[in-house]
Amino acid sequence: MGEVLTRAEICSDQDVFAVRQLGRRIAELVGLESQDQIRVATALSEIGREALGRGAGSTVVFDLREDRLVITVDYLDGADVRESEGLKLAGRLVDEIALSAGDRRVTLVKRVPEHRRRRSLDGIRAELARLSPPTAALDVLREQNRELAGTLEEVLRLNAELTETNQGVLALYNQLSDELEETNRGVVALYAELDEKSSQLRQAAEARQRFWANVSHELRLPLNSIIGLVRLLLGSGAEPLTGEQHHQVTLIGASAETLLALVGELLDLAKAESGRLDPQPSMVDVVALAEGLRMTLQPAGRADGVTLSAHVSADVSDEIGEMFVDETMLTTILRNLLSNALKFTEQGEVRLTAAVDPAMAEVVFTVADTGVGIPPEHLERVFEEFFQVPGPLQLRTKGTGLGLPYARRLTEAIGGTLELASRPGEGTTATLRVPHRMVTPEVGRVLVADDDAGFRAVARQMLFGFAAAVDEAADGVEALNLMRERPPDVVLVDLLMPRLDGTALLHRMAEDDVLCGIPAVVVSVVSEQPGEPHPVLPKHGLRRDQLLEALREAVRDRAVRDRAVRDRAGSVEGGRGGAHD
Repeated sequence: MGEVLTRAEICSDQDVFAVRQLGRRIAELVGLESQDQIRVATALSEIGREALGRGAGSTVVFDLREDRLVITVDYLDGADVRESEGLKLAGRLVDEIALSAGDRRVTLVKRVPEHRRRRSLDGIRAELARLSPPTAALDVLREQNRELAGTLEEVLRLNAELTETNQGVLALYNQLSDELEETNRGVVALYAELDEKSSQLRQAAEARQRFWANVSHELRLPLNSIIGLVRLLLGSGAEPLTGEQHHQVTLIGASAETLLALVGELLDLAKAESGRLDPQPSMVDVVALAEGLRMTLQPAGRADGVTLSAHVSADVSDEIGEMFVDETMLTTILRNLLSNALKFTEQGEVRLTAAVDPAMAEVVFTVADTGVGIPPEHLERVFEEFFQVPGPLQLRTKGTGLGLPYARRLTEAIGGTLELASRPGEGTTATLRVPHRMVTPEVGRVLVADDDAGFRAVARQMLFGFAAAVDEAADGVEALNLMRERPPDVVLVDLLMPRLDGTALLHRMAEDDVLCGIPAVVVSVVSEQPGEPHPVLPKHGLRRDQLLEALREAVRDRAVRDRAVRDRAGSVEGGRGGAHD
């Protein structure tokens, strides 16, 4: 039980105002904050008006029970306030509300923070006893108006702060929008500049290729004439020469032949870069090829004190017998690798080996030497035209820096890969991997849709032997026309193309009754393409084994889906026939 602070009666509207004022004063004396004081007063006012509206009075008792202010309102004359609007509103203003005694008693509870209590019970009662008689209703209304005015000022202040905040947010949004728009303009300008630079680079590369080809052709004729004249001067039917003349003419002939070889390398490299290498595969005996290279290059190796050996693993003969590959290109690649190894090996050995990699369906040639080696920072640069590793041995040897770049171009043309591994002072190992199962193509026709002519050329080389025919399209519109004219077995699509990009091309194919059955593989500068239903390959650094496996998988998946459709159709037809029978 608590301590009763005071009692009051509500029999008229003036009593409602008086009890409201009393409730607020008691809430203040027990330590409630200003807002809670108003809540208690308003709850009492609502319940009192509810009682008068139902034609009944009420008795109000104020108790203080430990840390709670308890207000009990007993309704007179049997009034029932169950589910009344005033009761619901009062319940939202206090911490607890309860009905009892046949729904004629309402108990309101408001918790009092312990640290807020300042007066004793006797002090509260004494203060309540000094209260003046209830003021007129007009005075109470004035007090309420002052309270409402204060509340309104607080609301206006908060609204002003909210307006200021909104203005700041709007200004920040406008600033960010302007910055984003400016950034977008910069990105668009950058893309345009990159496109222009790419076009300039392509034009420069084409001009260089034309220059090499034209100059090489023009230089061959006078060089062949010089060599022919030298041979006439040194031949048996020529007039005798003095020793010094013979020596000088011999030097002229040797220089002309060296220059002719360089011109030939330039012309071959220009052909390789322009994609005009056309492999002519035939059956090649790997054992005979390796032995022929050893016999041809051995004298130079023996004269330099270097041993040249060749070993072909038994699995080459047992598993594949002969390779189906362009013999001239393969021989040129291996000769360049062996010549380089012999040139930069002063003591030790150069070893050529060949073995089969069954998992990749490739023959693996390795050329290992015990020479000076290549520093790690130069391992990739040696495949650049005219680059030569700096060093004292390089100064004593002749070379143009075109052998390895040409060898890699030829390797790509026959669908292989060429890599180097080396440690300075310990030697270098060149690994050449060439596909051998190329007698029967795995697919009939492949369409390569890409605006990059260089990538199309590389893809054509990678598809050599895998596809019976390769078509090329520079954009999506050209690809659609080619597919309708000659439907391919599988299509390789770049996502970024002019006129009609790769995504739009795939949608057009899906909507076409004829083209929807063609499997596709996507190539992109971004390897991750969320939501892309087709296999996606990275455009840069793409390996031949990756490309062929993706194409095989796309063709297999399409075949499995077609078989499943046919099986379901057969089951439906069988079911219909059984029902008919």
